[in-house]
Amino acid sequence: MKEHFIIKIKPNSLATLPANIPYWENFITDKSVVIEKFEPTLDRLLIQSGFKFWVTRQYKAHANGWNYEEILSGFHLTFRIILQEDGTLPDRLIHQIRTLPFVTYVHPITIGTTPIPSTSTTFTYADEDAVAKMIYLPYAKAWTKGTKQIKVAVLDTGIDIKHPEFKDQVIQHKDFVNLQGLDTTSFIGEVTGLHDDSDEDKVGHGTHVTGIIAAKGLNMSEGIAPGCSILSCRVLAPMRTGNHIVGAGIVDNINNGIKWAVDHGADVINMSLGIKHTGGGLPHEDVVNYAINKNVTIVAASGNDGTQEMYYPAALNGVIAVGAVDLTGQVTSFTSYGAPITLVAPGYHIYSSFPDSKYAYLSGTSQASPFVSGSIGLMKSLANEKGIKLSNRQINYILRNTSDRLTDKVRDIRSGFGLLNLADSFKLLNNMLS
Repeated sequence: MKEHFIIKIKPNSLATLPANIPYWENFITDKSVVIEKFEPTLDRLLIQSGFKFWVTRQYKAHANGWNYEEILSGFHLTFRIILQEDGTLPDRLIHQIRTLPFVTYVHPITIGTTPIPSTSTTFTYADEDAVAKMIYLPYAKAWTKGTKQIKVAVLDTGIDIKHPEFKDQVIQHKDFVNLQGLDTTSFIGEVTGLHDDSDEDKVGHGTHVTGIIAAKGLNMSEGIAPGCSILSCRVLAPMRTGNHIVGAGIVDNINNGIKWAVDHGADVINMSLGIKHTGGGLPHEDVVNYAINKNVTIVAASGNDGTQEMYYPAALNGVIAVGAVDLTGQVTSFTSYGAPITLVAPGYHIYSSFPDSKYAYLSGTSQASPFVSGSIGLMKSLANEKGIKLSNRQINYILRNTSDRLTDKVRDIRSGFGLLNLADSFKLLNNMLS
């Protein structure tokens, strides 16, 4: 295996770096520009340990040169070093690199996994009607069903874009499931085709999430914001662990997916996934800050282990972390609460689209998150129709002040500020817009 590792350096070290370092995604398939030197001390450490390497950039500038937000997030300081031969860096060497004075952080690229809940096809429309009424969705839809100018990005296992519920709404798609150089024996299907722009969802998770956001309502209840446009970014591939299938992806490739969504005009990013912190900088922190600085709202699932384990990006500042409630409006036992939960939404026995024009029930905070993402898409759509661009601060203000408290606390550790209430949200939003 040809290991990759990520290194972020301090700004005063830029002057010593080689020029024209290629972006890693381009370098994987085009090695016309090869850089084999980085910083003298690091170069010596690697060579003395028997490692030859290539130097690439972790991020690509959105336009010609880095813009202010990219520099603020440190993208110009972040690099991906690729070993030229099979092998892995020993922990001892990683520790030595970490202590170099010009290094901010360093870590090998790792695979993060997100559990995929089991599916059920038991069919009852009553559950769907109850869910819509629970969050007062009909009231919000009386104002808007979303506008195509507002883009909701779904970072997940991909989307079956041919599904009749939303086949015309996915306006762009990108595949960041590139596991080249890692042990992929547990993965199912094609996982190394970075440039194939695959829209195939072999897990069903991303297709289910997208239906909650944008379904037309042909053979299921209409999605939260069927008028909004969808950006599909595949960052997870199916992986077998025992008898179960999980979604798995390279954490740093997920970072590239977030930046791609922001650079392609996303107004809201739904991330029904989460990983634990294993060291070397908080997962997704730089690129989440980039999104927030560009006024893109990130909504993430809090996790499904029912503990105080912190999952990222939900645990990052500025991210709207979402827990799940059942059909009675009570927080589910599987909702993780280590992240500072902002609010809760329906996440139990949710009926939605599934690959191959099918439908299924799934439960999880993964299902609760798109209820909130779609709702924010509706809010931004109504503001857009009035020529106003809502800020992340305004969105947070609305959600915090209109959610139905589930306890006597202003903010509860398990339910945040309460259950999504779109009637009150849109009353406050209309007041703000007027």
